[in-house]
Amino acid sequence: MQNVYIYDDNFISLLNLIYYLLKHHIRPDNIKDESYQANLFENKIYLFIPKDEKILDYLRQYAGGSVVRRMFYVFLSNENNKELILYYFFLNAMKYRYKVMGYRNLKCVSEVFRISEYVSHESHKMKGFLRFKELHNHVLYAEMEPTNDVLFLVSCHFAKRLGNELWIIKDNKRKILSIYDKKQFIFVSESEVKFLEKEESNEEKRFVSLWKTFYNTIGITQRKNERCRMNFMPKKYWKYITEMKEEL
Repeated sequence: MQNVYIYDDNFISLLNLIYYLLKHHIRPDNIKDESYQANLFENKIYLFIPKDEKILDYLRQYAGGSVVRRMFYVFLSNENNKELILYYFFLNAMKYRYKVMGYRNLKCVSEVFRISEYVSHESHKMKGFLRFKELHNHVLYAEMEPTNDVLFLVSCHFAKRLGNELWIIKDNKRKILSIYDKKQFIFVSESEVKFLEKEESNEEKRFVSLWKTFYNTIGITQRKNERCRMNFMPKKYWKYITEMKEEL
């Protein structure tokens, strides 16, 4: 029977659980969030450890802010065994401290590097490919469907970039909305939103029409390079890009 340790689905809870397991010399068979469905050969264990945000300060002082950032990026990833990777990485971070990222020969370190780079890269892509449209109530609205859970990273970017606007970003894959009120953003599940009017403003419709005309006019058919375009703009992003929708 395998022991699967369960944490609340947030970064602080996971770090506190890992710290507890390491402190008590417990090597888990697996670590999963509370939504995990165990099979007949797994035993789910809830330890009910208090969420203490001081764990972040402890990690920053002990291993450095860049290490904590990489761990957070791994947590945001869609990697199936990310919790165990972070467990073993945490273990080695306690051993090697600031030098831990230099030990690429360790599987957990190389995995943290690989996954965090992937999440960072996708977050950067979303910041460039995200398309806002103005609704009739002057709220800016955008949708996306990233592989990893980068909504927080994207929201932090646009809270600075569009700090004087009202905007909503929806992650259609996870059914979560980020709502910004010119001061801060909050996350709300789609089930909590009773009604969301998505009707575009007349000015938005006019600009969309002008943009499509411009895009189609400047394109040179003879010089099209589909492979090059796919490298810079993968097809998974086309669904929410104004000028690309018609090509799907």
